[in-house]
Amino acid sequence: MSESKDQKMPMIRIEMFEGRTVEQKRACAKALTRAFVETCGGTPEALQIVFTDVAKHDWAFGGRLGSDPKPE
Repeated sequence: MSESKDQKMPMIRIEMFEGRTVEQKRACAKALTRAFVETCGGTPEALQIVFTDVAKHDWAFGGRLGSDPKPE
């Protein structure tokens, strides 16, 4: 059985601090879909995008939590 082009489309996962609005996510999904299809091919309907909102206290970088005050 051969795979159709749509079955080969990936899922884009975006993890970011919580706080973006639905409108911002909608605009991001539209822009990413357009850019992906233009550069990699496929159809917009086949591309999946998952947004994961993460609380700042659940994300660490540079040895500190995102919710920690920035060092001076």
